[in-house]
Amino acid sequence: MNRAYATLQALAVGDALGSQFFVPANRAAFEAQTLPPGPWQWTDDTEMAASVYRILETHDTIDQDALARTFAENHDFDRGYGPSTNRLLRLIREGGDWRTLAREPFDGQGSWGNGAAMRVAPIGARHFDDPASAAREAALSAEVTHPHPEAVAGAIAVAVATALPRTTPGAFLDTVIAHTPPTNVRDGIVEARHLLPLADPLTTSAILGNGRQVAAHDTVPFALWAAARNQGDYERAFWTTAAAGGDIDTNCAIVGGIIGDPPPHWIAQCEPLPL
Repeated sequence: MNRAYATLQALAVGDALGSQFFVPANRAAFEAQTLPPGPWQWTDDTEMAASVYRILETHDTIDQDALARTFAENHDFDRGYGPSTNRLLRLIREGGDWRTLAREPFDGQGSWGNGAAMRVAPIGARHFDDPASAAREAALSAEVTHPHPEAVAGAIAVAVATALPRTTPGAFLDTVIAHTPPTNVRDGIVEARHLLPLADPLTTSAILGNGRQVAAHDTVPFALWAAARNQGDYERAFWTTAAAGGDIDTNCAIVGGIIGDPPPHWIAQCEPLPL
């Protein structure tokens, strides 16, 4: 199994398991940090990450036009996409130009949502131990749907984190910060670096955000704090991330992709990858 595929699988498990805790019947399992019954269905996070993986396998780089087509062709309205992304992918499928359509929100800057960050981990895995290449390819992947500087910075930060070998939490975030463009996302990661001594995800997410705004700067800093503190331990990383609430499936998809290596019995409960 190649590293990018394994990372996609780890992302999907985080996404699929995290999404189960929006179901009221699973609230007790969430509070007890126990697994809900399977199978666990993944969301748009995994569907888009699978498209990124396909493009890497086919082109060995991010071909933006091919990625836009692949996103549109594999778009399943029922997977939990936001309304603006649903519209964007529908219009691309109907022949629209992604370069124009993606920049329509925010007065021509495009969306600053967390959608580019949630799907980017396979790029980091593809460029393992080469954070500069991971950052460059992540920016290309983000621009197709989320060209706002905050969204691009979020994608870069997550790809760089996924590309890094295991190291100390401080060194991990220092490297991510060094490759992330000056933005609110970067400022949030700097704050996450200062908060590494904290162990409580609720306190930390109250400062950094937990994705409730579905924005890159409200999502990525906390996810990187959770990943930095839990390298090498997927289960602990997942429950630390989920405990903060907010956009649980996306937060856990990001952290799962960075950490990698979910337990085999968790993989068995996850819906098969869309490949």
